[in-house]
Amino acid sequence: MLWMLAAIGSAIFAGLTSILAKCGIRQTDSDVATAVRTIVVVIFAWLMVWIVGSFHTIYSISPYSLLFLGLSGIATGASWICYFKALSIGDVNKVVPIDKSSTILTVILAIILFGETNHLVVKLACTAVLGLGVFMMIEKKSSTSPNSTEDDKNANEYLVYAILSAVFAAATSILAKYGISDVESNLGTAIRTCFVLVMAWLVVYLRGKGHLLSHMPKNESLFIILSGIATGASWLCYYYAIQNGIVSIVVPIDKLSIIVSIIFSYFVFGERLNKRTFTGLMLMIGATLVMAIFA
Repeated sequence: MLWMLAAIGSAIFAGLTSILAKCGIRQTDSDVATAVRTIVVVIFAWLMVWIVGSFHTIYSISPYSLLFLGLSGIATGASWICYFKALSIGDVNKVVPIDKSSTILTVILAIILFGETNHLVVKLACTAVLGLGVFMMIEKKSSTSPNSTEDDKNANEYLVYAILSAVFAAATSILAKYGISDVESNLGTAIRTCFVLVMAWLVVYLRGKGHLLSHMPKNESLFIILSGIATGASWLCYYYAIQNGIVSIVVPIDKLSIIVSIIFSYFVFGERLNKRTFTGLMLMIGATLVMAIFA
C-alpha cells in the first residue's frame, strides 16, 4: 500500500503549503505570488525527473496523455489562482475546508468514470458526511456598519473564490488520472506543471501586474519559495498515489491536509474554530478515515 503512504505524505506537504503561502501573500499580490511559486514547483519537479532518470520516456508519451496532462495543468492553474486569492482575503481555517470540498465531486466522478464501486454504500455515505462537515465549516462574515451590504459583499468574496478553487481542483484530479495512466508519475507532474506555469504568468501580465514583481517584500518572497517547494513535494507524492492507487481513496486522504493547515493557522495566525466549525472538521476527518479503512 505504498500509494496510501504517498497520499499521506501529499497531505502533510499540502497542509504546509497553505500556511507558507498565507505568510507570503500578506502584502504580495496573490496572482504574482502564484506565478513565482510555480517557477519553484517546475524546477523541483524536473529535478525529480532527473533524479529518477525518467526523462527519456518523454518521447513515448501519447498525444492522448499529453492532452489530458495539459488540461489537468490548466485546471490546476485556475484552482491555484482562485485558492490563493481566497487565502489573501480570508482566514486559512475558512478557505481550506471549502477548497477541500472538491473531494465530494472527485469521489462521485471517480465512481462514475473509473468504476470505483468497491464499498459503494460506504463511499457514498462518507461523501455525504464530508459534505455536511464542509457546510458546517463555512462561515459567512457579517457587518454591522452603515454600508453593511457592500461590506458583506467584500467580506464574503473569499467564499466565491474558494468554491471555484474546489471545482477546478476536482477537475484536476480526474483529468490527471486520464493523463498519467501510461506516464511515469514524476515526469507527468513536471509536464503538467509547465502548463500551470504558462497560465499563471499569462494571468499576471494580462492583468497588468508585471510591475508588482519588483515590489515583493524579501521576507514574503522566502515564504513563497518555501511554499513552492512544499507544493512540489506534495504533488510528487499525490500523483504517484493517483497513478498507482484508487482515486476515490487517495483524494480524501490528501484532503486531510486540512488538519495540518488548521493546527498551524491556530499557532501562526491565531485563527480559532468555534464549536460548529470544530464539529464540521471532525466529521470531515472521520469520513475520510472510514473511506481509507475500506480502501
